[in-house]
Amino acid sequence: MDAIKSFFQGKCFAVAGASTDGSKYGNLVFRALVESGRRVYPINPKGGLIEGHKSFPKLSDLPEVPDSLSIVTPPEVTRSVVAEAIALGVPNIWMQPGADDPIASEAARAAGAQVIDDGSCILVLLKRL
Repeated sequence: MDAIKSFFQGKCFAVAGASTDGSKYGNLVFRALVESGRRVYPINPKGGLIEGHKSFPKLSDLPEVPDSLSIVTPPEVTRSVVAEAIALGVPNIWMQPGADDPIASEAARAAGAQVIDDGSCILVLLKRL
């Protein structure tokens, strides 16, 4: 199955790198997924509220394992997020432009995850749906 189609077919989503700053890409991605009617958890190491939703410091703190994970973090952080996603069995991982990391991509694919790391932007593709 196409990785993008598989990503969007998930029932539960998470955004690693979600931000409280409405102008930041991590906030825009989180809001776009929420506004599309999806169940989405924000992940931010500081916790707190993001757009009225409780955020979680890390992926393993979520109340459930997401089907699809969007990553909006610096590449060196992406590696640890992906390692945690692999350990939890997250099946779909989308590294947003600037978050992609070849080592993380290789590890996720080796673990059997569907990976999007080709520079595709979730915001552009959500508008097309």
